Amino acid sequence: MSDPVVEKIQRHPKYQELRARRTPLGVVLSILMLVVYYGYIGLIAFDKPFLAKPIGAGVTSLGIPIGMGVILFTIAITVYYVHVANSKFDALTEQIMKDVTK
Repeated sequence: MSDPVVEKIQRHPKYQELRARRTPLGVVLSILMLVVYYGYIGLIAFDKPFLAKPIGAGVTSLGIPIGMGVILFTIAITVYYVHVANSKFDALTEQIMKDVTK
């Protein structure tokens, strides 16, 4: 069983363009996130003395701002993806739906 609307969408050139733009972006952002996250986990596992170094004369260690950096990086790439999706991907999706539902 195949839906003719789904087949029509999948054959649409704008859908092919959408897939060609969306997939690489998702893969790149996912890889970046994995590198940052597992890099931090790797530091925790293999270089605890580095993360335990105090910052200045206080009690805060270097691991705290690096961990905050991981969180902020996650937020930043999420905001970037949402911006791209809202400004480019949604416009392509609207064009596809307009063409298919004629």
